[in-house]
Amino acid sequence: MSTLSLDRRRVLMAATVVAFLPASALAAAKDAYAASPYRKFTDAEWRKRLPAAAYDVLRQEGTERAGTSPLLKEHRKGTFACLGCDLPLFSSLTKYESGTGWPSFYRALPGALITKTDYKIGVARTAYECAQCLGHQGHVFNDGPQPTGLRYCNNGVALKFVPA
Repeated sequence: MSTLSLDRRRVLMAATVVAFLPASALAAAKDAYAASPYRKFTDAEWRKRLPAAAYDVLRQEGTERAGTSPLLKEHRKGTFACLGCDLPLFSSLTKYESGTGWPSFYRALPGALITKTDYKIGVARTAYECAQCLGHQGHVFNDGPQPTGLRYCNNGVALKFVPA
């Protein structure tokens, strides 16, 4: 099997992740954002609120360098929340070592994220954002562990850890 066919297969499989997300969850997340005070923040206000690296990821859809997040070594019980607005996104019970260099989770908390298709690297990927402030968090792939088979690959600078 050629590398090209494997890459096509991965792209198609990643695209199916979006197809399995319930439409009601996406609609609920968009409604939550419509009522959120964070939607009124200007770019200047976001720049003041966030450290530069977090601003680049959360508001400009940047990516931190692999292996640089202190959250890679965070193994306590607790919750990983959006750094932009404090919305809980992931339980520590769903964090795992993916070997990618970014904090990874196999399940998000219900209603915490919304997704969109991202073509920044020339192929379709599924990006996800905080449902409350629409801060970019990372990308979701279908090469994660069971029970979901998903890997939410998150930028550590976009998160904060809240111990249990």
